[in-house]
Amino acid sequence: MSIIKSVAIISATALLLLVAGLTVWGHFGQGTLVPAPNTPHHPGANRVVMVFGATGTVGDGLLKAAMEAPEVDRVHVVARRSSPRIDAGVAAGKVEMHLHRDFTDYGALAPVLSEVSTVLWGLGTSSFNVDDAAYTRIHVDFPVAFVTAWLGAEPRGPLSFHYVTGMGTDPDGSAHWAREKGRAERELAALAENTALRTFSYRSAFVRPTSEQANLPHYLLELLLRPGRLVITATELGRAMLVIGARTEELENGALIDNADSLAYAKLYDGS
Repeated sequence: MSIIKSVAIISATALLLLVAGLTVWGHFGQGTLVPAPNTPHHPGANRVVMVFGATGTVGDGLLKAAMEAPEVDRVHVVARRSSPRIDAGVAAGKVEMHLHRDFTDYGALAPVLSEVSTVLWGLGTSSFNVDDAAYTRIHVDFPVAFVTAWLGAEPRGPLSFHYVTGMGTDPDGSAHWAREKGRAERELAALAENTALRTFSYRSAFVRPTSEQANLPHYLLELLLRPGRLVITATELGRAMLVIGARTEELENGALIDNADSLAYAKLYDGS
């Protein structure tokens, strides 16, 4: 047997073992939240939605979910630039686009913040793209500044803030990104204490882009990870957020939601 064939066999075996291990862990290491049966939905909980990061791969799916949801009357998109989906939503009359540059200052959004009931926050970047200081600014300072401004606008409850933090987030972790995402989770929950707001952090695994943005490698990775409940589409994630936000009597402020949890809630979505 040639060296090349031996290496190929070893690599394939290692991949299969990795996938098998992830599948086992995904089944037994996730899914701590079990949706309660017959939980009532608040009819106005998601009436006005604001989406951040809508031009990214995750945010595009969150926006798609909000645009398709019949219970959502209005979608405000806050971004530095537009996208085909945003343009289509504006043309259809359901989306209002807000070009925004400074994500630590929300004074320009003051006229609409009091109307917003649900925020889907998909704004973020990989730790490989920026230094530690910039990562903290984007993933901690930006959402904390927004929630502070939002609560200051005195919106009417119930309110929900949905933040994609990612699998591996850990306020006591060794990696800077994991600690900072964990710190953001805690600070956002602390801001919401004793208010009408509940914050939720989604420690998702692989979020597959929408069909309009996905490519063959995305679908292959989904095929490998789906048996272990370690993949969710961006649109499914957005639907899970809307379901959780509407179930106002269920999850408490600061709840941590893993990938399997998100899949369970996404299955409850009724887009009729």
